[in-house]
Amino acid sequence: MRVPAQLILGAGLSVVFLAVALLSLVWVPQDVTTLSIADRLQPPSDLHWLGTDHFGRDVLSMLMVGARISIAVALLAVGIGIAVGVPLGLWAAAKRGSWVDEVIMRGNDLIFAFPSLVIAILITAVFGPSAVNAIIAIGIFNIPVFARVTRGGALSLWTLDYILAARVAGKKAFRISLEHILPNIANLLIVQGTIQFSLGILAEAGLSYVGLGAQPPTPSWGRMLAEAQTLIYTAPRLAILPGLAIVFMVLGLNLMGDGLRDLLDPRLRRAAR
Repeated sequence: MRVPAQLILGAGLSVVFLAVALLSLVWVPQDVTTLSIADRLQPPSDLHWLGTDHFGRDVLSMLMVGARISIAVALLAVGIGIAVGVPLGLWAAAKRGSWVDEVIMRGNDLIFAFPSLVIAILITAVFGPSAVNAIIAIGIFNIPVFARVTRGGALSLWTLDYILAARVAGKKAFRISLEHILPNIANLLIVQGTIQFSLGILAEAGLSYVGLGAQPPTPSWGRMLAEAQTLIYTAPRLAILPGLAIVFMVLGLNLMGDGLRDLLDPRLRRAAR
């Protein structure tokens, strides 16, 4: 089986950022919480490979820690979407046409009516801005996405012969969903997971940009962009570097999602032949 080129490229980019995030757990060039006004806006040098910001903080260190924050927020938010959305989608498909299906899908429509930014504002108004609240806001928005994908994939399987045979054999809907439905829609969920992961990176950056994400002194790519906008002519690298980090991270995840879709979807594999 030939591995798609975009999967290799996307996985390579994603692994690089993941490695940087993991490395930041044990080592960064400089302490990101240490301010040194005397060293503010220094150009790249042997001590500061990417220079310093307007507070004298090492930009490379902030990018490394920012990668950790962005990946952690997006990963946990996707985890919330999968943990809640997939069971709801399986339940709705098993009870298709009933009031359970109708309630779940109308609830999904209600959440879709409020973008993640609006949900984050509502949560922040009650609990205050933080990375945890950003995770909750993005995670809530992911729930209907996974519920819809799961329900759509499951509905196409419930009418197949082997599912009917399982029902005739006396298996309950819950057991059928776990043993037969879920394994056969896992490819859909994997691809959707990578897509939502990339959207989570963008959502976290957007929330941090408007001050609703990770709070100082914790670095964030979105807040680095917000802080650099007043210095765009003085030190453009302060905006360019986190912007490029977001672009390449999202690009890598999207390429990986496209590659996984081509690799896991049997219809696309047959068309390629």
